[in-house]
Amino acid sequence: MLFKRFIRDPLVTFLFLGALLFFVTDWFGDDDGALQIEVTAAETQRLRDQWSLQMRRPPNEQELNGLIAAYIKEEIYYREALKLNLDANDTIVRRRLVQKLTFLTEDIATAETPAQDVLQKYYIDQIQRYEVPTKFTFAHRYFSTDRRDNSQELAGQALTDNSLTGDPFMLQKEYAQRSRRDVGNLFGRDFAQALAQLKPADQWQGPIKSAYGWHVVKLRKVTPAKVQPFAAVIDKVNVDWQQAQRKAANESYFANLKAKYSIIYPEKSVARKRPDAN
Repeated sequence: MLFKRFIRDPLVTFLFLGALLFFVTDWFGDDDGALQIEVTAAETQRLRDQWSLQMRRPPNEQELNGLIAAYIKEEIYYREALKLNLDANDTIVRRRLVQKLTFLTEDIATAETPAQDVLQKYYIDQIQRYEVPTKFTFAHRYFSTDRRDNSQELAGQALTDNSLTGDPFMLQKEYAQRSRRDVGNLFGRDFAQALAQLKPADQWQGPIKSAYGWHVVKLRKVTPAKVQPFAAVIDKVNVDWQQAQRKAANESYFANLKAKYSIIYPEKSVARKRPDAN
């Protein structure tokens, strides 16, 4: 009875498993030559630079020794985990390895700085990316559909009756230099589309329905869309070009890798019907 209680004790179980783990790692471990960790000057500098970047100052001797000790501990645990095959069937590890391989492909694709003519060609091919959209400057009066049943009728009367100031509005009553997308995000796409059909005028126009109710609008100014010159957006073109190169490199690399594999799908798998699916 006493023996049964003893072996059921959580502390005993923990100590037993710890001893078993030590035995396994020691029994199947490498020889003394493989159990060597070299803290190189480059690794020490990396630790020092990482600390300096985070703390805005270089580490002192004690702090650097602590960083090196933490690195050694991490390296030991990492090697022992690999020996025990703890990385197998681990979703987080799998995703991290995929991410690192993707980053490697992207780095290779963008290793060289693109020439000016390459960026100019990309700029021309993707000219819509560098267009400043049409901007609208307008005021509005709002008539809530929640407060009354005749909000559309009142909005119609407000076109000529300035005493009908409308209902309180949760947002602004005047907007300057807003794109159609901005207006759509604020009032709804239908409102933005109707506003784009109007021409600037001193009088109120509408009524126009939004996601909130009915509005009369005074469109003060429409600033036409324009393409930004290459010189003004060259930095953005460079970033966009690099992103495009990364995407193309990843797609090409994966296509070449996938061609090496024979993939067998379950009989009723949807993917089986689309062998080109990624």
